[in-house]
Amino acid sequence: MKFGSKIRRLAVAAVAGAVALGASFAVAQAPAFFRIGTGGTAGTYYPIGGLIANAISGAGEKGVPGLVATAVSSNGSVANINAIQSGSLESGFTQSDVAYWAYSGTGLYDGKGKVEDLRLLATLYPETIHIVARKDANIKSVADLKGKRVSLDEPGSGTIVDARIVLEAYGLTEDDIKAEHLKPGPAGERLKDGALDAYFFVGGYPTGAISELATSNGISLVPISGPEADQILEKYSFFSKDLVPADTYRDVGETPTLAVAAQWVTSAKQPDDLVYNITKVLWNDDTRKALDAGHAKGKLIKLDTATTSLGIPLHPGAERFYKEAGVLK
Repeated sequence: MKFGSKIRRLAVAAVAGAVALGASFAVAQAPAFFRIGTGGTAGTYYPIGGLIANAISGAGEKGVPGLVATAVSSNGSVANINAIQSGSLESGFTQSDVAYWAYSGTGLYDGKGKVEDLRLLATLYPETIHIVARKDANIKSVADLKGKRVSLDEPGSGTIVDARIVLEAYGLTEDDIKAEHLKPGPAGERLKDGALDAYFFVGGYPTGAISELATSNGISLVPISGPEADQILEKYSFFSKDLVPADTYRDVGETPTLAVAAQWVTSAKQPDDLVYNITKVLWNDDTRKALDAGHAKGKLIKLDTATTSLGIPLHPGAERFYKEAGVLK
């Protein structure tokens, strides 16, 4: 009798052990997925996203345990924010101005409602406002754009809103210029052919297409500086001062300008502990080495600028890390 009871107890224990083992195995086979919306595969967002995804994935020795992160190509800033809002992405890259407009329901998002759950994980690197002018167009300042043929980029782009902000600071509107609305590629071609005097472009420097223009035709960069720039900085928190070094483009001197920032954003619905751990890994020594070696823009991704250009709130998990790291008080 006692022997039979012992057998039954052993059998129950064995079944319980098997169930527990199976549950543990199931947990091990159900990692957390964290997608990073980037941009086109030929741009900067996608390779930077790949470097970060590899760094934070749990498969790496220094990654977040149990996390599988992937970089997903997309149509860029607006598409990433919309996907985060709908839940089809956990995170994504965007320009700081677009993030601000989405969160506040202004600019590109005017009349479309606010994306109130949008939260910042990290500011990554600057995206510089270029005003590229023909060298013989005699454009020395933004004020000189009056009456000129100027492309502001396509309607619906972040660049066109930035261009309008810059023009406004100098007392100009689109009515004061001969405005065109072209993508940077076609705008550069028209500039090259003499059919355009200047165009706005927002992106990191050096940019290949602008370098080619500088070499083949000669260009100037129009500065954004002085009280007009200060006015913009005071009014819009997502802008920062920037400087294009001399000879970044052939025969173009040092040019003061403004920049927005490439930012990594997520949803307030993402768990605090998860975002804390992701942020912590983003700024460890191994990730630092991977960013430095992996892409020219990787060297510009720095902890001391991770909380700059704040146009939206930090995610609480990220904020916790930055306070621990001494970046925030």
